[in-house]
Formats: sequence, C-alpha cells, structure tokens
Amino acid sequence: MPNAYANIGFTPHVREEQKRFGSAGAYARVLSPDRQDGGELTAREAEFLTERDGIYQATVSESGWPYVQFRGGAPGFIKVIDQRTIGYADFRGNQQYISVGNLRHDDRVSIIALDYPRRKRLKLWGHAQILEDRDVISLLHDGTGPRVERGIVIRVAAFDWNCPQHIPIRLTDAERDNEITQLLSRIKKMESRLNETAADTQEAGLPE
Repeated sequence: MPNAYANIGFTPHVREEQKRFGSAGAYARVLSPDRQDGGELTAREAEFLTERDGIYQATVSESGWPYVQFRGGAPGFIKVIDQRTIGYADFRGNQQYISVGNLRHDDRVSIIALDYPRRKRLKLWGHAQILEDRDVISLLHDGTGPRVERGIVIRVAAFDWNCPQHIPIRLTDAERDNEITQLLSRIKKMESRLNETAADTQEAGLPE
C-alpha cells in the first residue's frame, strides 16, 4: 500500500498538476506499493501534537463548501490516545456549530498543527467522532477553564510533515518572555566577564 497521505491526497487531478510542474518524479516513491508509512503516529508526532496550544481544523458542509476553524486550549489539550487516535475537548464558542453540524453529515476532517517559533508543520486527515458523554469528556479534559460542550475523537487516516517554507516565526507571550530572560541572562554574564577582564587588566598595570 502506498504512503497513507499520498494515497489520499494524490488524486488523478493532483498527479496531473505534479506532472505539469515537474514534481511527479520526486513524489513517485511515496506511491510505491512497498510504502507502509504515514498512517500510524510515532513518538515524534505525539510529542509535537501534545505541545500545541491550537490547531486549524477543516470540515466539509452538506453543500460541499469547506470550513476551517481554529481549535485551541492550553498546551496538552490535544490528547494522543494511541498510534491511530487523537482527541480534544471542544470548548463552547460562538454557538454557530458549523464544524459540529458538518461532522454530523461528513466525519472527515483535515488538521494543520503549527509550531511557529521552529517553523514546523504537521498535517493530518482523519474521521471524527462527536462524544457528549460526560465520563468520556472527563478523559479529555480536567474540568478547569472554559466550558466543554463535547469531546472530539479523531481516527487518524494519514499524516505528513510539511516543509517550513513561508511559515512566519511567531512567539507566544510565554515564549517571548523566555527569550528575553535568556538574553538578559547572557548579557549579565557578558558584563560580568568584561568587569573581570577590566579588573585583571588594572591589576596587571596594563592600559585598558
């Protein structure tokens, strides 16, 4: 079976465009029947997902229109249940319920998870299940923070790591504060070394 991501994404029309622009050869290897990857999450994907504080999730409406919405929470809100399953607690939003309504009609989702500071991007396709049982929801959320309306559990069909091109570097407040703290620490150490050097120079009677 070909790479799971290519098997879903590289449709005939997509392959035609790849041929047209010269990338078909480079991607031919992932369509090889010998490829068995791209379907089960490894420790790398699990760690990446659980570190995120938000994802972009796309669903499809009954009229065929795609709909993208941001889903967020504290780092760790995405739970990796096993190599094929992830889930998250769905907090109450503006109560339009477009994503939920779409999933009642078509359970397919597409997700992009981004690490802006490191310019990393993970894409997933899967089938989502809406769970409203409070006992199940409690497994996805500790009960603190915003009100949780439901749990979303996604059976992963395929994933792929995307290149870092065109991803802007952005920092959260915490990441920015950490960067500033590290810079201030380095400055303090450099100033201390300069002061020590100046003192040594003075003791040796050398011109500063």
